[in-house]
Amino acid sequence: MNPDIIISGLILIIAFFTIFFIGKLVNDGLHRDYKITYELVEKDNAALALAMVGYYCGLVIALSGILVGTSVSLIDDLLDLSIYGVESILLLNISWYICDKIILSKFSVTDELIRDHNQGTGAVLAGVCIASGFVIFGAVQGEGGSIWTVAVFWMIGQVILIIAGWVYNAILPYDLHAEIEKDNVAAGVSFAGALISIGVIIGLAAEGEFESWADNLPSFIGYVILGLLLLPLIRLMTDKVLLPTVKLTDEIANQEKPNVGAAYIEAFAYIASAFIIYWCI
Repeated sequence: MNPDIIISGLILIIAFFTIFFIGKLVNDGLHRDYKITYELVEKDNAALALAMVGYYCGLVIALSGILVGTSVSLIDDLLDLSIYGVESILLLNISWYICDKIILSKFSVTDELIRDHNQGTGAVLAGVCIASGFVIFGAVQGEGGSIWTVAVFWMIGQVILIIAGWVYNAILPYDLHAEIEKDNVAAGVSFAGALISIGVIIGLAAEGEFESWADNLPSFIGYVILGLLLLPLIRLMTDKVLLPTVKLTDEIANQEKPNVGAAYIEAFAYIASAFIIYWCI
């Protein structure tokens, strides 16, 4: 094994975790209205933990996109990791804010996380962050782009995630926001899976060499529209194929204790289908 490769790898790992730690500090600093350590350790707040793990996961996915592909030199890799790493931190924290103010606008996300320990809300926040991480991953890992193309792809991605939220709510026979606000974890998990699936499709559509907006944007938009159109079909297939003897709506919203296990299966179906769509088309 080449010692130079090992040394370069160790340096990149250290740089990676340094940027990751900065991302943690930024997220902590933006939420000073509660003490994170106290919530996680003293109050065993699983809802906040779920949201934070989603943010961390999204950050790891985004940063990984910077290092994917052929390395030109260690200096170039470190420079890209620094520049795009800072941009990824900024964009992911804005994604958190968008989830709070637009995607889950009918109630206070902070109240649900801190006061009610609402894991459904935590799951949705995690889904938004992971989805955004995939979008950034696809935008940064190709050649020919810049911080501006990454920002534009991310911005389009956020608009699509908001639209996906509307579409998803429209195809449901129950009020998604009302169920999540009632601490229905299953409803939040299902929605998170749908959001992640859209993020995967957007991110994979954005990957590859960036030539120009005229060349890249039509294909990108085509994949996104396909993903949105397939959302109701995937839910129907999950209902009829993976859970043929029950109705998802009954399991998630129409019984006294919502079935989180059924929600996990629905979320899996969305995410798996997103990868299958990209691999097959």
